[in-house]
Amino acid sequence: MKIAIVGAGIVGVTTAWELACDGHEVVVFERRGAAAEESSFANAGVVAPGYVTPWAAPGMRAKVLRSMLSTHGAIKVRWPLSGRDIGFMARWQRACKLETYLANRARLQRLAFYSRTRLHEITETRELSYERSDGYMVLLRSRRELKLVQPGLDVLRATGTPFHELDPDEARKIEPALSTDTELGGAIHLPDDEVGNCRQFALLLKREAEALGAQFHFNCDIAPLSRMAPRSISLAAGSEPHAFDAVVVCAGIDSARILKPLGLRIPLAPVYGHSISANIREPLNAPRSAVMDERYKVAISRLGLRVRVAGGAELGGSPDTINPAALQTLYKVLHDWFPGAATLQAGVQQWKGARPMLPDGPPVIGRSGVPGVWLNLGHGSSGWALSCGSARVLADLVGGRDPGVDLEGLGMERLLGQG
Repeated sequence: MKIAIVGAGIVGVTTAWELACDGHEVVVFERRGAAAEESSFANAGVVAPGYVTPWAAPGMRAKVLRSMLSTHGAIKVRWPLSGRDIGFMARWQRACKLETYLANRARLQRLAFYSRTRLHEITETRELSYERSDGYMVLLRSRRELKLVQPGLDVLRATGTPFHELDPDEARKIEPALSTDTELGGAIHLPDDEVGNCRQFALLLKREAEALGAQFHFNCDIAPLSRMAPRSISLAAGSEPHAFDAVVVCAGIDSARILKPLGLRIPLAPVYGHSISANIREPLNAPRSAVMDERYKVAISRLGLRVRVAGGAELGGSPDTINPAALQTLYKVLHDWFPGAATLQAGVQQWKGARPMLPDGPPVIGRSGVPGVWLNLGHGSSGWALSCGSARVLADLVGGRDPGVDLEGLGMERLLGQG
């Protein structure tokens, strides 16, 4: 089939690769000037399936309120809030019920473990070389935090995820550069998890897809799909429509606009995250892999000769305005754990990206309900961790094959059932 893909972030690129592998004629349209320039550009890069959980969880409403009152709180609501943001928050609150949370967590983790397996298969068979390292450690600033994470450890046990509870001395044997001036109550080490440069991987896989015949067209802002001809693509600025056998929408937060004329109401909202990336000053003072500060929900990742600090979740506000307070939290956490690791006087890359999130957490993959229009969207903050599996699932569904992973609750029917 001749298939158009809208969006060339990590989800769009992996989807293009899988469809091209299956022998389809693939054409990708991206509004930016290169692949992986939005949500996929400078994220934390952590692939930790056991820690992929919905943002909508019991007790989250109280946590959000406490976070908003804290200087370095992980979750913030910024003004102005749009009608879309308010609607998202209402649906999010309804999804915080325990039964809903448990179902969505299971859906996400099934997909995340499948996706990590597919990531390794692609990396090994194509011999892709990108910045990555093994292991992931969650840092707990107090013994109280160790007690609070016990329910999460029960989840890891239930999924069979290997992990080790560490005392401070054991944690520092794995990450020797951890500062002794910051109180460390303990840590959770996940040896099978990893960190990798999402954008580097996307660019490498784009090249592999092109070798199979996939075409990528950049600086193409696509017009909303037409109800009369939903499998035709045209530019928002005006152009002749180009017909395809199928269209796959992987356009992140812009997906809702593209799909709206088809009568599809996708409750996506941008939940913004921030990161800073800086050159390593002294390797001995830098992390070996990736750590996550449990209190502030900030990840510190080693990416080759750079360190990246990423975290926070902001709803509302301007997409183009980086909030100084959010960056200060990142600098604080970096200094707390790895003082002197990075050169911060110059050359620091500051980034803000919109995570395309659905209120209840899991993405939507598969048929849209409109013939010939397919969806692979709404991965939120887990796009990198879910991308390879989501793409393989989508390609199998397009090809009429059993994907080999339970897709219950990952289709459009879940959103329709929410009303």
